[in-house]
This record gives sequence, C-alpha cells and structure tokens, in this order.
Amino acid sequence: MESPVLKVLLVEDEISIADNVRVALQQEGYSLDHAKTGAEGLQLINSQTYDVLIFDVGLPDQTGFELCKKVRAKVQTPLLFLTARGEEIDKIVGFELGADDYLTKPFSPRELAMRVRALAKRAQANLKTTEPSHVSQRGLFKIDHEKMKIQFDGVTLELSRYEYRLMELMIRRPGVVFSRQQLMEAVWEDPGMSLERTVDAHIKSLRAKLKAVKPTHSPIETHRGTGYSLKES
Repeated sequence: MESPVLKVLLVEDEISIADNVRVALQQEGYSLDHAKTGAEGLQLINSQTYDVLIFDVGLPDQTGFELCKKVRAKVQTPLLFLTARGEEIDKIVGFELGADDYLTKPFSPRELAMRVRALAKRAQANLKTTEPSHVSQRGLFKIDHEKMKIQFDGVTLELSRYEYRLMELMIRRPGVVFSRQQLMEAVWEDPGMSLERTVDAHIKSLRAKLKAVKPTHSPIETHRGTGYSLKES
C-alpha cells in the first residue's frame, strides 16, 4: 500500500520563494498549498487538514508569529518558520509560540524539504504512541470505532445508531456521492423496510447537529437527483 501524500501549507508572500519551495517539495512527492497572506492561510487551515505548516515571519497583513498564535488555538500541526532575520530573540519567540523548527533566508529548498520530512515523521511517531488504533482522524472528524463515537471539531456528537453509521460511512469515503438506496443498503439492517425519506430525515438531523457545533461549516452536500456526499477537506 502506498503511503499517503504529505500535505503542506506554505504561507509566503514572495512568489519566487514559494515557487522554489513548491518545486523542492513536489520533487519529494509532497502536495503543497500556497497562501500569500496570513488571512488566506488561516482560511485554508480552517477548511483543510495539513501534515506540516510553513509560515514566513514577514507577511503583508500580519506577522507569522501572530498567525501562529491563532493557529495554535486550533491545531497542533508541525510548524516551521521562514524568516530573513537571524537574531536569537526571534527564534526564541517563535519556539515559545509553538513553532517546531526555524529556517533563516536565504535557505536551500532541499534543506527545507528535509526538515519538512523530519517534522512529519516526528508527528507520525507521536501520533502512533498517543492515538489508539481504533481511533481515526479525517479532517475535523475523529471516529472512535470501538465506542461508536464521532467528534466534530473537538465536540462529541450525540448520534443515534443509524446517524452514526451514516456519518462513519461518509467520513471514510469523502467526496463519494452515495445514492439514497446505497445508504439504506449500507446502514439499515433491513433496507427493504426503510423509505428514501428516512435517509433524508437522518441527513437533516445530522446537518443540524453539525451546524450546532460549527455554524459556518456545512460538510454534507446534497446532489439533487442523486444523493449525498461529505465534502473533501
């Protein structure tokens, strides 16, 4: 089985540096998203899951340190700072805010790729020692398969048996469009005894429970005439 592609977010306003980083990381087989401002970066972090974050300290709308504070209130993703400064005090500030590594410009893109790989490996090792095998994480969702519990953005959802099964199925296969018939056959013990509007009612209930946790986020999509899917994020 192939290893999952490492997903990296770079927040850097200098296009030439971003292009060099992209080439170096893509040569390693990594996927890179690029944001030019802290606001753009924060929006991506709120909607997607990354393996490693790279922040330039000197961003046009806020400092990388300020962005780090906001991010650390939400996630603990490995984070590396890029900066034109070399003073020790800046490094101390960065590490105190929660940075995992620091690279001063000008830097070798190859060295950056090596540090990204090291951060990702360290995070995976920590995850293996702290996360039980029966717990899986997909974006904002965490599933405890033994306890049949699902967390959304850190909040445990109060789900019925069928709501859990519907949600667990869609989380495992984000982006896949399931017809109502497919959902009935996969979730209900006797799908012949269920009606398509039963699926609709359960989806409506799930949406309400997800919205209560995160009002601005609507992860379940309706495909008219087809069925439902969970957004890939």
